[in-house]
Amino acid sequence: MDIRERIGWNLRRLRKERAITQEDFATDSGFDRGYISGVERGVRNPSALVIERLAIALKVDVSELVDREKAKQFASRR
Repeated sequence: MDIRERIGWNLRRLRKERAITQEDFATDSGFDRGYISGVERGVRNPSALVIERLAIALKVDVSELVDREKAKQFASRR
């Protein structure tokens, strides 16, 4: 699993834990829903500044978005 996939799985995990739709999260974070979808699918390559903005919108530390084990666990449940 590369870093883009890891960020995507963790973003989806954290968003779902909070019961936030992609549309609502996009509005809250200031991004387009299509961009959020691309990040979650691992097809976008978000910059460090984007990752920080996503973490702030989720009220978590950036490390939550790059956590390898949490991404693996969530992906294996899908």
